[in-house]
Parts: sequence; structure tokens; C-alpha cells
Amino acid sequence: MKIRGTTILAVRHKGKVSVAGDGQVTLDVSILKHGARKVRRLYHNNVVVGFAGATADAFTLFERFDQKLEQYNGNLLRAAVELAKDWRTDRVLRHLEALMIAVSHEKSLIISGNGDVVEPDDEVMAVGSGGPYALAAARALIKHSDLSASDIAREAMKIAATIDIYTNDQITIEEIDTTGEEESTNKKINKKKR
Repeated sequence: MKIRGTTILAVRHKGKVSVAGDGQVTLDVSILKHGARKVRRLYHNNVVVGFAGATADAFTLFERFDQKLEQYNGNLLRAAVELAKDWRTDRVLRHLEALMIAVSHEKSLIISGNGDVVEPDDEVMAVGSGGPYALAAARALIKHSDLSASDIAREAMKIAATIDIYTNDQITIEEIDTTGEEESTNKKINKKKR
């Protein structure tokens, strides 16, 4: 049996970048946990990372990525490239099947175990089984609403939760102010699916 599914979404909008993740952990066809925390702050709270994949793999990658960020003084792109190199060549890491979203004040990246480091074309990116639904919803909300980055992330995640069976509506959101101010927000939204 394989642990699978989740949704991680990042939205950069109106001077903020928000990363949202659902809380569901699924084993085969059973839900193991409703409130897992798949979004974390790293490097003195200046980087937010979201993870799609097995929970044990997440902790390994969060720790390795935090070490890379420390090693490269918070340079997100350099740390991501170095993690991707290790991930691809290290015998232990190579077997981790996962995707990570990492954001800082300036950059947004998707990092894969295949050695890929991808900067999105626009201000929205998503990974995981519900990623395409959350991505489409977030792009539409940016274009046709006046919502904040966190509100767009929350609403897009709720939409994904109504479509993807491996995504729930117990959402964790971490936000960074990209204007340089020290304001940050941590929101946990726990609402039942309708």
C-alpha cells in the first residue's frame, strides 16, 4: 500500500505570498489523518515549504532543505539546486517520491526528486493530486476577484477539496509579506466538507 495524495498551493499576489496545504493523509483507500501539517517555515521563518508525498519523506526533505538554506545563507535558488542534486544522487533520498514548493520574499520554486527546480511562469503554482484543481481555481480568482493571497489560496484549496478525494478542507496557510515588512501570518482553517 502506498501513502498518496495531497494538495499544496502557492499564491503570490498583492505583496504577499501564501502557501496552503490540506491535512489529509491517505493510505490506499483509507484516510489515516485529517489534520497533518504539510506546510512549514524554514530558515528563520523567511522561507515557506509545502510538501506532497509520504509524511516520513517530508520530514527528511524539510530537514535537508533547512540545512541547505543555512549553508547558503537563505539563498532559496542555490539551496534548491543543491537539494535537487543531492536528491537525485543520494541513495537514501533518491527513493523519496515527492514534490516540494518553496517560496521566499523574492522567489517561488517547485523542487522534484528528479533534480528539477522549476520557477513558475506566473504567480501561482501547485503540486499533488489536487494541484491542477487548486491551480485553476487560484488563477481564476486572481483574475476575477479582489481577494488577498491568503483568501485566494483558501478558496482555491476548498474547491480542490470538493473535487480531489485525496484532499480535504482542513487547510494550513503560511504567508510571507513580500514588501519587506516583518509581518507574517499563520492560519489554520478547520471546516467540514459540505
